[in-house]
Amino acid sequence: MRIKARNTTSHGATLAPDLYRYAPTHADTTARRPAPEARRRRVQSAEMGMSILKALARLGGSASLTAVAQSVDESTAKVHRYMASLVEEGLVAQEPSSQRYFLGQQAIHIGLAALRQCDPIRAGEPALARLRDELGVTCFIAVMGNQGPTILRIEEPALPVVVNVRAGSVLPLLWSATGQVFLAFAEGDALATQTLHEWERATPDQQRLVPKKASISALRKQVRAQGCASVQGLLSPGISAVAAPIRQHTGQVAAVLTALGASGGFDAAPEGHIATRVRQEANAISRALGFAAG
Repeated sequence: MRIKARNTTSHGATLAPDLYRYAPTHADTTARRPAPEARRRRVQSAEMGMSILKALARLGGSASLTAVAQSVDESTAKVHRYMASLVEEGLVAQEPSSQRYFLGQQAIHIGLAALRQCDPIRAGEPALARLRDELGVTCFIAVMGNQGPTILRIEEPALPVVVNVRAGSVLPLLWSATGQVFLAFAEGDALATQTLHEWERATPDQQRLVPKKASISALRKQVRAQGCASVQGLLSPGISAVAAPIRQHTGQVAAVLTALGASGGFDAAPEGHIATRVRQEANAISRALGFAAG
């Protein structure tokens, strides 16, 4: 036989079961909340874990416990405790023979997910706006397309320079600062045929400025040494430009950041303020794409 319990008062009246449900008091809920000090300890633990992961990355992805401890300026005993947790989560693994720690499978998955989001255009948009507003120049980001360097994103100041470039414009390799950067950092002779065809179709004035193969080789070395390309009136009379490479994590050039303006008020010198700012912004975008300069 099943007996059903009922709640009654001393007078025998039946009470609704809901009246006996426990309602937590303010003191109860407060007691269950983590104390500020406990929350802070958890935050510090997370910060230490991230510091260890970043140290491993700085050390090439693999290092001894001692090297990691020195990198984060903590005792080996403390770092070892954190390593154990990171190993358990798959973020770090350990080589049994050498006892060295290295970034684990979960860290690789996180890195690959981040790399899939690396877009030089999206990463470079804030830089375009900064250069436009700070320098009052037209600036753009170009990538290497099937037909040559192609502008994908352009920003113009309130009083733009009248120049025949826009999103979708294809630029030459030899006669534009943008193209010279792609040419300078290309691997081997990947662009040699295209460059030769450009030179053969160039105007006599352009050919005199860049006299064929020996000069092209020297031009590539010069651009690499400067970290940027600089042209004055080479592509369009009265127009100057400077351009710098945007590199992906492998070191290859993913895109080129360029600023241009009327030659009279545009300092195109490789050591000038405009070139310096373009290089700074291009380097910042490269770091956002995972490139670490050696």
